[in-house]
Amino acid sequence: MRKRTLLLALAPVLMIGGCGGTMNRGLESVHQPVVARADYAFDVGAGPGGLAPGERERLGAWMGSLKVGYGDRIAVDDPARDPATRADVAAAAAQFGLLVSDEAPVTPAPIAQGTARVVVSRAHAYVPGCPDHSRMYQPDYEAHTSSNQGCAVNSNLAAMVANPTDLVRGEGARNPYDPAVATKAIDRFRKAEPTGSGGTKVQADGTGGQSGGR
Repeated sequence: MRKRTLLLALAPVLMIGGCGGTMNRGLESVHQPVVARADYAFDVGAGPGGLAPGERERLGAWMGSLKVGYGDRIAVDDPARDPATRADVAAAAAQFGLLVSDEAPVTPAPIAQGTARVVVSRAHAYVPGCPDHSRMYQPDYEAHTSSNQGCAVNSNLAAMVANPTDLVRGEGARNPYDPAVATKAIDRFRKAEPTGSGGTKVQADGTGGQSGGR
């Protein structure tokens, strides 16, 4: 009698527990990629003729420690707006296959006199809450899709995208309907020499104001 009473008391709890968890009411998953951005600032000494002696090497070492690459954006916040300073920073960024953006993000600390601030912006894409097995598959009286629906495909998309900011605004400088862009990689692969005679060389093109490829 005591066991039967205990089971009857737990029955409503078990029924409510089966209805809990993430609700996917349609085929479009509630688990979507999220893009987060982090800004790294580095102050360098600058004068009328560009960066101070030794600052270009120090800047290059800092970029190397961050392992900057495709998808990162480099900008210069120079109160003096000296073209020579921008040219020196662009030369340091070119060693990593990157271009200098036209606009610099806002940083909290003020810039000291006689210095310029180099800002590296890095984006990271991820899907929060995945994997998600919070909802029972059966019984499901509301015909929801799985609580884990979309976690695999969207997590793979977030991990494989070369430039995470493309998930936010896409490639605005190019025509997405240009067939030459869509077939460019295949065309280069077909026209490349056999690997035994030097291998296939891949070279990415950069656009003004955007990060270039290596």
